[in-house]
Amino acid sequence: METPALAMVQTRHTALEDVHALLIGSSFIAVGLTLLKTAGLVTGGVAGVALILSYLTDWPVGTVFLVLNIPFYILAQRTLGWMFTLKTLATNLLLAGLAFGMPHWLKVTGVDPLFAAVFGGTIIGMGILALARHRASVGGIGVLALYLQEKRGVSAGKVQMVADCLIVAAAFAVIDPARLALSILSAVALSLVIIANHRPGRYAGY
Repeated sequence: METPALAMVQTRHTALEDVHALLIGSSFIAVGLTLLKTAGLVTGGVAGVALILSYLTDWPVGTVFLVLNIPFYILAQRTLGWMFTLKTLATNLLLAGLAFGMPHWLKVTGVDPLFAAVFGGTIIGMGILALARHRASVGGIGVLALYLQEKRGVSAGKVQMVADCLIVAAAFAVIDPARLALSILSAVALSLVIIANHRPGRYAGY
């Protein structure tokens, strides 16, 4: 007789559950990015690079985010398969659409920078976690982090944290030291969600 734990491991998510996770994860990330941008902060990963470039050029964050991720789609297809790649592409398209619509749906005129750093980073982390548990990602460093975790047993959260802190540190060109420190705090808050909740062998729902 199967134990409850074994039955849980053998039960995969349905297509409808995957769609729901992609919608929820993308929405969480979009709201988190809105809070960070309103507070003048950045975050890690490709999303952080997109925010930095948007500050420098006034280009839409969603468009920059989508373009920057193109090389990582190739990496994802070669290392994690077509299904992961298609889910990641769908997530990126959702994020691009949400980035265009968010200013109309969520008008944030002001937010405390410390709150934006902690809550914004955490909610982005929760969105990334939802995607990872359904074999998808926002692309970029997340693809590499998930690959290293699945194939080499390296913590995805730790890889994400190191990369994110380096990317955030590069934002000194567009934000002041106080906001730079808060942005690093945001990247740490994001990565702690992944470190605490997405470990090899802990969750096998997909």
